[in-house]
Amino acid sequence: MPWVIGIDEAGYGPNLGPLVQSAVAVRLPEGDPGGWKTLKPAVRRCGEKGEPWRMLVDDSKKVHARGGFGALELTVLMTVPLLLESFGPLLTGLALPWVVEELAGEAWYDAAAAVPAVNDPDKVWAARKAAGAAWAATGAELGPFLAAVTPAPRFNRVCDECGSKATVLGRGFVELLGGVFRDLPADDEPMVVTCDKQGGRNFYAGMVQEAFPDGWVVAEVESPLESRYTVKLLPRPVTVTFRPRADGDSVPVALASMLCKYLREACMLQFNRYWAAHVPGVKPTAGYPVDAKRFLDEIRPAMQKLGVAEERVWRKK
Repeated sequence: MPWVIGIDEAGYGPNLGPLVQSAVAVRLPEGDPGGWKTLKPAVRRCGEKGEPWRMLVDDSKKVHARGGFGALELTVLMTVPLLLESFGPLLTGLALPWVVEELAGEAWYDAAAAVPAVNDPDKVWAARKAAGAAWAATGAELGPFLAAVTPAPRFNRVCDECGSKATVLGRGFVELLGGVFRDLPADDEPMVVTCDKQGGRNFYAGMVQEAFPDGWVVAEVESPLESRYTVKLLPRPVTVTFRPRADGDSVPVALASMLCKYLREACMLQFNRYWAAHVPGVKPTAGYPVDAKRFLDEIRPAMQKLGVAEERVWRKK
């Protein structure tokens, strides 16, 4: 059975908080690359009722709108390979090598923050056990999870070097794609990658080639509806497809979407908590334009007092 890889991002548009990208691998039958049919006994979508062991899997925006951070957290902690009791070790087990060092330099980052943050731990462990049994019964298999969390200073450095925030997104994609390729079991099964279209682009051959420098990338289709590539000369067959709204078509992409949103929201909880300790009464922010400017103006005196430069907090693009 092929390994189906979903890749997504959260936090590309905001001015505050990190950009998060992630890849999630699921082994699925060849005839069901989206996974919804195979995993019907184990997952449910927003608005769908079902047994408690059927985890909620959907576009992260829908999940967050309906169930808040708690709903995202529950699904992510039901699926991550290793469940740990604090955020730092959990992130270390998921993240690209540079992420932990970058976040350690952030004054707001709290590696000791409790996991779960809002769900009851006993509920999470029980749900995780039940979900594991439900997944096993379907024959599907969860594989590697991988995340890139890019805080404002690194985001700004890349933008200064290259002049475009699209480069930040592209670099993260390349690292995730190459990383999950290396982390898959050595079973020679095909690797089928699905990703949301990035920034309205239709041409991604260069990015795919950068992720697989030893391969030969062939563009099969490049259109507004789909951009699809095959990569030859590798130890396993690889296809990479970009399409709009992929998180609605694919369980792996939806899981990647939820992992991204969970990690970003967890970071924003820490970010807001840190600044509230220095600016009592400041209203929390999600980091998006307009409200982000309000928040920056309110914390600016504290930033000056603490010696925190604006480029360490405010993303330039």
